[in-house]
Amino acid sequence: MEVLSNFKEIVVEKPADKIIKQIKELISSGQLKPGDKLPPERQLCEKLGVGRSYVRDAIRKLEFYGIVKTLPQSGTVVAGLGITALEGLITDVLMVEGHDFHSLIETRLILEKQTVRLAAMRRTEEDLADLERALEAYRTKVKNGKQGIEEDLMFHIRIAEASKNSVLKSLMLIVTPDILTHFTQQNVCGGGRPYGALEEHMDILEYIRIQDPDKAEAAMSTHLKDVVNFKS
Repeated sequence: MEVLSNFKEIVVEKPADKIIKQIKELISSGQLKPGDKLPPERQLCEKLGVGRSYVRDAIRKLEFYGIVKTLPQSGTVVAGLGITALEGLITDVLMVEGHDFHSLIETRLILEKQTVRLAAMRRTEEDLADLERALEAYRTKVKNGKQGIEEDLMFHIRIAEASKNSVLKSLMLIVTPDILTHFTQQNVCGGGRPYGALEEHMDILEYIRIQDPDKAEAAMSTHLKDVVNFKS
């Protein structure tokens, strides 16, 4: 046991994190300065040898934290902050992504409870149609014996869209995909869980439909109880 304690868990880095680390190194070395423009996505993809979705994910996270900003007709530039501040911000982004998983879960619960309340109050008929389609896609996957991770995510994103709060939606896009990826790796959604989640999705949608924010929030809390109680 004493020898075992000397081993460290191997953390497999996501492509987006590797891209963020490269940007941090370029900033630290002075090769990339505040105000400098990043290469276009296409060129970055070719140079890094990764798909455009990974580059977009990295830039989206950096932009969300104010490390870079996209200017109309000018592209993406490094924020006009000091080098120390930029380095600190990037370190915080990577730490949250890699090591503070339960903080992500807590954040998701806060976000989801608020978005579903707003969705119940602000949803339109078009939102309901989008939610129905997302639910049907998830139902199809579950009935075919699949976990439907992506369809599950899309249902929650549609709720965020129905909230009519773009900031809440952006926050959801930051935290939720990494949580679902982690759960897939840990097989948290295995067994009969997808069927239970399907019924919970149906309850949430019904409360959004009848515009009852209190019941919608309660249904979302019930839906996410396994997420909150999960221990990696």
